[in-house]
Amino acid sequence: MRASSKSGHVRREPVGPGQESVWDYPRPPRIEPVAKRVQVVFDGVVLADTQSAYRVLETSHPPVYYLPEGDIRMDLLTRTSRSSFCEWKGVAHYYDVSHGERRAAGAAWAYGAPSALALALAKHVAFYAAMMDACFVDGERVTPQPGGFYGGWITRDVVGPFKGEPGSFGW
Repeated sequence: MRASSKSGHVRREPVGPGQESVWDYPRPPRIEPVAKRVQVVFDGVVLADTQSAYRVLETSHPPVYYLPEGDIRMDLLTRTSRSSFCEWKGVAHYYDVSHGERRAAGAAWAYGAPSALALALAKHVAFYAAMMDACFVDGERVTPQPGGFYGGWITRDVVGPFKGEPGSFGW
């Protein structure tokens, strides 16, 4: 499906039963707890496994899942000097993920001192699904958000079009 029409308006994908559109997500984003089982696998190792994640819902983006540090193999993450700024969440710092001979640079991020809007994300880490072997939400393997810049996870219950797809620059 094309992301936008000639007039520049986004053509929303139809929402089916049990689905939600990322175009109904708010701005600023909403943070909500997730009771579903969320797992991250890297180099054949279960890097994270939790039923205490949060998801961040922001207009045009698939949800970004943040997992509690206590449910992550933090010994496989190394904090880097890289940082970025989000107007809603604050300053993010990044982690390399390593196991054996394999390393994924900047594959995870966290907000050490999140803004007041994002306090729930303290001591939680998000992962780029494209840099992992696999990420799962309730057993469903997620599809990474397109474009490589954003870290959303696409599941069958979320429809777009999504920021990061061709033609979405400027949304």
